[in-house]
Amino acid sequence: MNEKKAWYVSGYLALLVAIAATVGGIYLIIAEASREASSSLLIVLGVALVLFAMICMSSLMIVQPNEAKVVTFFGTYMGTVVESGLWMVLPLTSKSKISLKVRNFNSQTLKVNDAEGNPVEIGAVVVFKVTDTAKASFDVDHYERFVEIQSETAIRHIAAQYPYDSFSDNDALSLRGNADEVASELMKELQSRLGVAGVKVLETRLTHLAYAPEIASAMLQRQQAIAIVSARTKVVEGAVGMVEMALRQLAENGITLDDERRAAMVNNLMVAIVSDRAATPVINAGTLYG
Repeated sequence: MNEKKAWYVSGYLALLVAIAATVGGIYLIIAEASREASSSLLIVLGVALVLFAMICMSSLMIVQPNEAKVVTFFGTYMGTVVESGLWMVLPLTSKSKISLKVRNFNSQTLKVNDAEGNPVEIGAVVVFKVTDTAKASFDVDHYERFVEIQSETAIRHIAAQYPYDSFSDNDALSLRGNADEVASELMKELQSRLGVAGVKVLETRLTHLAYAPEIASAMLQRQQAIAIVSARTKVVEGAVGMVEMALRQLAENGITLDDERRAAMVNNLMVAIVSDRAATPVINAGTLYG
């Protein structure tokens, strides 16, 4: 079922007609009832005017800004009115209100397993609005609850597709390192799920992401170890470059070293550069061989 425009006209004229019919009908009923020789025809006319006024009043409705009214006539969908104001529609119809405002759904903190099987805690916020009032009213039962359940289901599914963190350099996506890409995938999946309810997803963002408490300490130690190894690797790469540069400059200046002296110099330079502490110079009073 798709949304369609309902028939409606300005309700101010109908309101005036209803008021006039009510006043006229009550006047006829009271006036004829107070007379000794009252006319039953005029009393019936007065009652008819009051009933006519009631029917006119049943056709009136007020639509607030950023609001829609879904009009049904004895179970038949007649259309939707989205323009704000006082309107007259078909008499004896029911009008249900649906908000067209942009709304947020902030999910609970969900505990799921990531792609590597590690338990993680994740939460997200979903920004959405209703774009098809007919689908939201008739294709699903309580579309707000439908949005909540489908959002949490999509969050669980997306979280299981990626690891919490990527510990390699192969550009693999992860929940922590690629939050924007993960949110984009979540938005696409949610839109495919919520299209049946006439809901458009405007934005999704992760609001909470952490390892579960039972493994948080172990994973922190792992991250620290990986960071230390990475830092050491960079230091060693730089030290090797500096040693190569020193040997090259010595050769360019005509200073030649035998293999043993070269090895000793390389050892001293590597220790001085790679060491965490400042190197302590040792004065050799003798020779390298004595």
